[in-house]
Amino acid sequence: MRTGRRGLITAAVAVVCAVTVLAAPGTAFADPAPPPSPSPSASVPAATDKDLEAVREKLDELYRAAAVATDEYNDAEERAKQQSAEIVRLAKKIVKGRERLDDLKDRAGAAAAAQYRGGGLPPEAHLMLSDDPQEFLDGAGRVRQGEHATRGLLGELTRAQQDLEQYAEDADAQWRKLEAGRKAKAKAQKKIEKQIAAAEKLESELEKEERERLARLEERAARQAQATWLSSGILDEIRGEATAQGRKAVAYATAQIGKPYQWGAEGPKAYDCSGLTSQAWASAGLGVPRTSQAQWEQLEKVDIEDMRPGDLIIYFADASHVGMYIGDGSIVHAPRPGRTVTIAGAGTMPILGVVRPDAD
Repeated sequence: MRTGRRGLITAAVAVVCAVTVLAAPGTAFADPAPPPSPSPSASVPAATDKDLEAVREKLDELYRAAAVATDEYNDAEERAKQQSAEIVRLAKKIVKGRERLDDLKDRAGAAAAAQYRGGGLPPEAHLMLSDDPQEFLDGAGRVRQGEHATRGLLGELTRAQQDLEQYAEDADAQWRKLEAGRKAKAKAQKKIEKQIAAAEKLESELEKEERERLARLEERAARQAQATWLSSGILDEIRGEATAQGRKAVAYATAQIGKPYQWGAEGPKAYDCSGLTSQAWASAGLGVPRTSQAQWEQLEKVDIEDMRPGDLIIYFADASHVGMYIGDGSIVHAPRPGRTVTIAGAGTMPILGVVRPDAD
């Protein structure tokens, strides 16, 4: 078996593909039996472009998996915020409900006591003891009104008790959802960290010269994809102009160029892909969903030839990446871990579709 750089790269890719723990730094990927010592004149063969292309494809796969897990993490985070806010709202309603229930109980008790004090004798006795029949009739009417009011008060008391019980049940349900969300968030975080660690380990197996060649391969692949996209003549059809809000969103996003990618980040020091687009539109006064998948599902879709600066381009079949169109066939986006917010060709990745935050 060859034990040079090419062998190391091939073994590293194979190990990552098997989703096993990568070897610690300095561990050689070789047969269990020690190979014969190379002669002093033997040279270590460099990884071929084919080897590095395999590495590039595997890195893309790992970072895309991390992007999907990041969307899961962000979605769990957003749900946790909403559930926490709902719990606070329900807690306030429970406090007010208890105060109202106590007040109703006091009023019902007072009404019952008053009715008891006035109701000790039967109506016939009240009539015989009364000097004025009209006074008796007026009093009897007031008693009936009092009884009706008491029944209404007791009904209101029952409804208040039921409302309070429902608030408590709703709050308990929200707590259970919040706990489930926390577990989903923790699970997504582990996925992200695992994929990024595997990618970083794979890259660490490369020599400096190989990393430089890998970067050139990535740039070449991006140029080819963009050239293919532009060769369709699509840019001649895209003539949409940004709205005032769209210009503000683009200005915000491009002002973040050079800041690092960080999964789960929404600025101001770092961003993930949907963190950048959501904050850019928030700066323009318009809230959009936090994740790229939610942006794809909830925002209005437009044809590519109708897009305008500020629109969001959603990438890959699983909507795991998003960039903001800025015109001239380009996007601004936060690519992946280890990279910074940058401008890229809109066609450098497979386009799923386009969505518009500021649809008319």
